[in-house]
Amino acid sequence: MKPLFTLIFLFSLLSFSQTKKETPIKGQLSPTLKNCKWISGTWHGEAFGGITEEIWSEPSGGSMMASFKLINEGKVSFYEIEIIREVENSLILQLKHFDNNLKGWETKNETVDFPLKEITPNRVVFEGMSFEKISDTEMNIYVDIKNDNGEIEVVTFNYKKRQ
Repeated sequence: MKPLFTLIFLFSLLSFSQTKKETPIKGQLSPTLKNCKWISGTWHGEAFGGITEEIWSEPSGGSMMASFKLINEGKVSFYEIEIIREVENSLILQLKHFDNNLKGWETKNETVDFPLKEITPNRVVFEGMSFEKISDTEMNIYVDIKNDNGEIEVVTFNYKKRQ
């Protein structure tokens, strides 16, 4: 009786794991750069009381890269260099901040990392930052930022694509 119970138990585990693999979450895409290619382009918007520009490359070499700048009162407030890269069958978004003189905010070997949570046809969701495709020429980026009280606020960047 014990061998039969063990065999049934193992069979049920095997069936469960196969069922789980074959039943993807509805609308969710595989974690590849190909599935977030729509982010690439030159994007402009407003945030933090200024004008923003974010330029994303097409996927190549296992990554996408971007530059960001914020302009307040005609002067650059800060820059960012960002990448989305493939790591261990998933994606990660990493960035570094720089002041207007290109002095880094993070230490030399430090990055701000956002692991991937999910991709759907119109959303790429990382922990703390999400991209939402509104149309071929508009997207929103949502970023979790700590306010002066230490509480997390979601800041929305609405971007229009330049052709």
